[in-house]
Amino acid sequence: MEDIVLKIKDEELKELQGRVNIINQAQLQIGQLETQKHNMLHELATSQTVLKEIQDKLEKEYGKVSINIVDGTYEPIKEDEQQANT
Repeated sequence: MEDIVLKIKDEELKELQGRVNIINQAQLQIGQLETQKHNMLHELATSQTVLKEIQDKLEKEYGKVSINIVDGTYEPIKEDEQQANT
């Protein structure tokens, strides 16, 4: 006796495979994007830490000042401005 093989139509199989492929590709791309996001968040945190160190170093040398990051000029921060910012 022969075993009967039950099978969906070829076009249905292709449609099914195509959709599963799209899902798999989307999941792969999401994983890659999440990895990039993680790396960027790490770089952001590192840059913020380094910026704080630079700010502390500049404050030690110049005191409490407001620095124009375009041209490097600075102005002392007045005492009342310091209190308003805290």
